[in-house]
Amino acid sequence: PVAGGLDGEALAAAVQGAWRAFHRGDFAVAWEEGVRLGPPGVAAAVKAAGVYGGYLETNGDRAEQLLLEAATAAERAAGDAPDYANAHYFHAFALGRYSQRISVLKALAEGHATRIRRSLDRVLELEPKHADAHLALGLYHAEIVAKVGGFAARLTYGVNAEAAEKHFERAIALNPASPVGPLEYANGLLMMHGSKARRRAEDLYRTAVASVPADAMERLDVERARAALAPAGR
Repeated sequence: PVAGGLDGEALAAAVQGAWRAFHRGDFAVAWEEGVRLGPPGVAAAVKAAGVYGGYLETNGDRAEQLLLEAATAAERAAGDAPDYANAHYFHAFALGRYSQRISVLKALAEGHATRIRRSLDRVLELEPKHADAHLALGLYHAEIVAKVGGFAARLTYGVNAEAAEKHFERAIALNPASPVGPLEYANGLLMMHGSKARRRAEDLYRTAVASVPADAMERLDVERARAALAPAGR
């Protein structure tokens, strides 16, 4: 037995089941089935928890609790499998979604930014072409620049707007069909530059809207991009 008392074939089937639940939008099932499998199931589990807790759960306390549980599960998996890049990535992913819920400034004060950066740096050590890690690092830079200003961001946290854009562009180059890259790039530009970046951001939102979603999560991303365009009547 290799995980949860399952042999290799049964484990593979269980992991596939968790991913199928995620892709069809059954996020609770994906979380419950994936998390009990340990490192092999952590990607499906934590991605499901992150999408649900970050975008769909309307009760703030429940969302925060779920995201913290997801971050803990991923951190545990990274400890059990330190060379498994996705365990480190999903630790950063869940903790990042949690930080957005509680506010970036509070997350900085509580030290979550340092933990997120450490996990993402480890991902790129293991897999330099991990598109989602580049995207997450783009958001990491953008959110800190937006909250504390360019000078303080560079001096205190070693982040800057130029690095944010480079990571966003790298993520899109590595995964050009996904709507989430242009969506989050647009969000990051608006966070950092405000109305000065609106035209560029709208072009990126349109790119996201024109994408063909591959699963339930990507449909949510397309709808988020469409909603971002709506106030401008586009």
